[in-house]
Formats: sequence, structure tokens, C-alpha cells
Amino acid sequence: MSSSNVIVLCAFVFYMALMIVIGAIYSRSTKNNEDYFLGGRNLGAWTAAISAEASDMSGWLLMGLPGAFYLTGSGDIWVAIGLLIGTVLNWFFVSGKLRRYTIAAGNSLTIPSFFENRFKSKGSLKVVSAVIITIFFSVYTASAFSSGAKLFATLFSDGSTAGYDNFYTIGLIIAAAVILVYTFLGGFKAVCTTDLIQGMMMIVAILTVPIIAYSVLTFDTSFSSALMSKGVAAPADFLNPFKGATGTGVVSGLAWGLGYFGMPHILVRFMAIKSDKEIKKSRKVAIIWVTLAFIASFLIGIVGRAYLKAQLDGNNSETVFIRMIQQVFTDNGILIFIGGLFLCGILAAIMSTADSQLLVTASAISEDMYKGVIKKDASEKKSLLVGRIAVVVIAVIAFIIAFDKNSSIMGLVSDAWAGFGAAFGPVVLLALFWKRSSAAGALAGMISGALTVIIWDYIPMISSADGLVTIGSSTGLYSLAIGFPIALIFMVAVSLVTKKPSDEIIKEFEYVKNNEF
Repeated sequence: MSSSNVIVLCAFVFYMALMIVIGAIYSRSTKNNEDYFLGGRNLGAWTAAISAEASDMSGWLLMGLPGAFYLTGSGDIWVAIGLLIGTVLNWFFVSGKLRRYTIAAGNSLTIPSFFENRFKSKGSLKVVSAVIITIFFSVYTASAFSSGAKLFATLFSDGSTAGYDNFYTIGLIIAAAVILVYTFLGGFKAVCTTDLIQGMMMIVAILTVPIIAYSVLTFDTSFSSALMSKGVAAPADFLNPFKGATGTGVVSGLAWGLGYFGMPHILVRFMAIKSDKEIKKSRKVAIIWVTLAFIASFLIGIVGRAYLKAQLDGNNSETVFIRMIQQVFTDNGILIFIGGLFLCGILAAIMSTADSQLLVTASAISEDMYKGVIKKDASEKKSLLVGRIAVVVIAVIAFIIAFDKNSSIMGLVSDAWAGFGAAFGPVVLLALFWKRSSAAGALAGMISGALTVIIWDYIPMISSADGLVTIGSSTGLYSLAIGFPIALIFMVAVSLVTKKPSDEIIKEFEYVKNNEF
């Protein structure tokens, strides 16, 4: 290993050790399920805002999305626009009401328990939603583990295929182990505290690096000339979001924004904020943070295309940010160490999402399946133990999925994002804003949304020159753009043809609607 890699490794070790220490500290104050899964509903504005966005912006923000911009230019900006719109709408319309409703509806600690308590159901909503969370978060967590493995392999391998494969495996083990340890120990407060640190590191890294690279690049030449020198024949088209963007591509990109309404690891942050007043502060911080993050992600891909000496292809385009840092921070030990800290920003993005996903999945298994259905009289201590065991089990499943070195970070995220958005998004919105919605309607919406995504993305049924392919591959249309409206239609239709909600449900709905607390 070179001296440069040793310096970078030292920065990584310092950072990962700090995360484990935080987990150990918070393990002392974790006494029950509410502490472990919601931090006692005591999050402040800054922690809630940065934690919500950092847990959302995984390795796909710093690796997957910049890689797409690197290859295709501004044509993929519609994904970022859709996500930004979804973030804003989620904070303005869902955050406050969800927090109040989860308190009023039996002090719900998880999204499945909220569905159960909101509709006064008897177990079916809890079980189905917990199963959906377990399936799709196993895939989502795998994307974070894969990001960590690719980070290590890109940084420390010798460039050979065997070297890359070895370091991919080593990186996968290290990333999974560190995330697992501090999530297992500290629970929600440890996750949110580390997310706050990680979120600040991410935003500094992704803003600083492309600005420095652009300044160096355009010191004695124009940006268009630099792009042309790297094989971009028409820079104006490369930078134009309307050039090469099809109607299907625009719709698919904007549809990503629908996913926010159904993301359990983001929604649970809303539930944990201490007051409505803190939510109003959090909203401003979160929207500013995410706007800067998407701008920076775009700049990384576009500037990286002109700046990098060695050009990347579809197999390694997701490493553009890593290679930019290596090229910007070089020459001496101090700069290399600073570069190592910026690389920790990528590690931060990966860890901040994986820990949240593990925790939400564990809460679904422990609180909703074990304590909610299997053993209703389980003690807090036993339920907490089941939750921690679930963290380990889901981490192992995600590790196995991520073991495929050719898996696409953006592809894994896309599948999980569509699954959650379609299955939970319409249910969350109608549960909060339509008092006529029913338990049967919610169940129909969940199942139809999840099945639509699975059929669309995973089951080959369309003939092509290459044999049978999925509907998604054949049409190029993102499954969430289809799954969300189908789930919405099913929930509305079934709710209208089934029994009206009870007076108790209507009274609770009106109470939440008319009060702040």
C-alpha cells in the first residue's frame, strides 16, 4: 500500500472509530423501544433536518447520481428536480401532521404501528407493511454496503481485476461491520447524532471539491473547450437538460419525487421531532441542505467529465467523485489527509443511510411483527433484544445482496425507492388527509403498489431481440410512475366500497386536524 493510501486509511480509521464511540455512548441511555427506535421523541430542529436528509442521501447522491450526470450530461437532472420537489412537499404537508397523528394514534413508534392505530386494524396492516419494509430495505441497505465496498476498492486496489475484487470484499466487510456495531449499540439517538455529523461532512465535501476542480480547470481555458478535449462533441447539448430527454425520461425522473411520501427512514424523523415549532425550523434547514446537495451532485458529474485525466465508462462512472478528490488533493501529506477527510464524506453518505434503514427494519420486526402479533405480552427488554437481533439479520441479508461486484448503486436504490413510494406513499397521504380512507383501502393500496413495482421491474414478460425482458426495461418508464397512481386508485376505490370509518376514527382525525402539540 502506498504512503498516500496509508494517510487516507488513517483518516478513515479515525472517522469510523468516532462513529462507534458515539454508538457506545448512547447505548447507556437506551432503556426501552421508544428510546431505541424514536429517541424518546426529543429531536431538535437541526438534528432532525440534517438526519432526515443525510439518511436519504446515500452513496447514490455522491456516487450513483454524479455517475449518471458524468455519462449523459444534464439529461438526468429531472431525477434531481423530482426529488427536490418531493422533499419540499414532504416537509410542508406531511412532517407536522404525521408527527401529531402518530402521537394521537396510540403513540405509534413505527410506520406500520401508525397504520394499525390510524385505521384501528387488527394486525393485517402491521404484518403486510413490516414485510414490505423488510424486503425493500434489504435491497436499499445493500446499495449502501455496495457503495462502501466500491469506495474501498477504488481507493486501495492496485488497478488489477483481482486487486479490485479483493478490496471490494474487504470494504464490504468493513462498511457492514462498522455500521452494524454503532446501530446495534446506540439505536435512534446514535444514528441521528452520527447522521448530523455525516450530513455536515457530506455538504462540505460535495460543495468544495467541484468548485476547486472547476476553478483549476477553467484557469486557462473555457469549460466548453475542456469538455470537447475529453470527447464531448457538443458541450451545449451535454449541458442542456432538454436535449436528448424523452417524455418518458422526464416523467420517470420527476416521478422519483413521489417516493418521499413513503420512505419509512425519512418519515420516522418527522415522528421523532420534539414539537411543531421545531418542525418549522427543521423544514428550512432541510430544504436549504437538500438544494445545495443536488446542485453539488450535478456539478460533480458535469465538472468531473471535463476535469478527470482518465476517462470513465459505464462500469466505473459511479467513482467520479472519488477520483476527483484523488486528483484535487495530491502532492503532499497534508493535502492527501484533507482529501481523506473529504472521502470520509462519501463514507458518511453511505453510513447515514444504511444505519437508518437497519433501524427502521429492526423496529418493524421487533415492534410490529414480534411484539405486535407474535408475542403481544413481550417485555420491553425482550422486544429490544429482538430488535437488535433483527439489525444483525438484515445486515447479513444486505451483505449477501451487495456481494455482487457488478451491481449498480443507482439500480439498487431505484428498485427500493419505487417499492416504498408505491406501497406506502398513497397510504400515508390518504391516512393524513382523507378521513373516509379505510383499513381495507390501505391494505389494497399497499399490496397493489408493491406488486406493481415487483411485476414491472423483476418479472420478464415482454419479448425482445434478447429474449424476455421486464416491462420496465421495455418501456423505459420508472415503475414508481405507474405503481403510485395504481396504489392510489385501489385505496380510494376499496375505501369507498367498504364500511365507513367509525366515529372514534373520525373524532381522532378531526382532533389531529384542528390541534398543534
